[in-house]
Amino acid sequence: MKKYIIVIMAIATTLLLNSCGNKNTATEHEEEHHDEHENALTATLTAKQIKTIGIELGTMEKKQLTASLKANGLLKVPNQNKASATATYGGVVKTILVQPGNTVSKGQVLATISNASFISMQEEFLSTSAKADLAQTEFERQKTLKEGNAASQKSFQQAEAELKTLKAKKSSLQKQLELIGINTATLSPDNMQSVVSITSPITGSVSDVKVNIGSFVEANNPIAEIVDNSQLHLDLYVYEKDLSKLKVGQTIHFTLTNNAGKEFDAKIFGISNTFEPNTKAIAIHAQVEGDKTNLIDGMSITALVSLQNAMLDAVPNDAIVSSEGQDYIFIVTDKHSEEEYHHDEEAEHKHDESGHQHDEAEKEKPTEGEITFEKIPVKKGTTDVGYTEITLLKEIPTDAKIVTKGAFFILAKMTNQGEAHEH
Repeated sequence: MKKYIIVIMAIATTLLLNSCGNKNTATEHEEEHHDEHENALTATLTAKQIKTIGIELGTMEKKQLTASLKANGLLKVPNQNKASATATYGGVVKTILVQPGNTVSKGQVLATISNASFISMQEEFLSTSAKADLAQTEFERQKTLKEGNAASQKSFQQAEAELKTLKAKKSSLQKQLELIGINTATLSPDNMQSVVSITSPITGSVSDVKVNIGSFVEANNPIAEIVDNSQLHLDLYVYEKDLSKLKVGQTIHFTLTNNAGKEFDAKIFGISNTFEPNTKAIAIHAQVEGDKTNLIDGMSITALVSLQNAMLDAVPNDAIVSSEGQDYIFIVTDKHSEEEYHHDEEAEHKHDESGHQHDEAEKEKPTEGEITFEKIPVKKGTTDVGYTEITLLKEIPTDAKIVTKGAFFILAKMTNQGEAHEH
């Protein structure tokens, strides 16, 4: 019986010890978990890890880079390169000869319209023309009679006034008929036109047709819109602080905002001297050069204006890493740890020179030789000669050490910590 009691007590004691061990482990895990959560923007590496990865430190430098200015804008066709094809007089649309997207030449027929008033105008012109010819004959006759004292001065003056009136009316009707596209030089009672043509006032592409066959078009209402993209301009919008960086003649490299696959060029020809409505932006006008295929009035663009060389705050390209759409650099946040790391490197180097084995040197290195790195958000600027301009989005000490090589591995370690934390 006593043996059974001793066995039971032993089992209970074992279970109790295991339970305490599990609690301690859980507590340690929670503390570690808490520490990781509190240091979401930092990562700590040992001297050995730093050496294995090949991390190098440096400082932010002033570098002479080919600077550029990034800005947004719109493609625009000047008003003198846009046109509306209109009818001088109203009428019913008989035919439409073009569709949106068609290329047309200046004077090309786009549509035809008909109106009974067109016939009346031609009839009146022919009648006035005949009367004017008769009045010309009467004027010549009265002039001859007056010179022979066979007619009065009054009769001569009446004949002269009638001729002038009919000539003025004929000229007016002629201009009106020419405006609607009827050639009065070939007009006769046998070939009067009931239909007139609407022609394109410029060479370009048809952007819109605004009528249907059978619809009535009021006088001066547009029938079609034509755009000439050959004079396509770029309106770039920059802020007051950047205005001094731009001048006429500078080259702009731009891409379409929604399709960045191809780069185009434009050259600045004018700078506005007024602010755009409701903004503090100023319009920079540039002429698009080269091939304008697939460029359309109203497209949004992203441009890069080439500036002169400038001394800018920069770091090596490898010092910048990207995470979730934000760019970062890493700085050393513990100077004491950094000094320990360099001291450890020197000690190891001396051991190797004196012939000691590598394993023994490792044993002699202090285990607390760690460096903590902090992730600092930055905004990237121009890139040139292996360096990239940065703007710090968080202040750092002026003598801060920056990771110039190996930043990617620090980010990977930090990311893995984050994933482990979520898990």
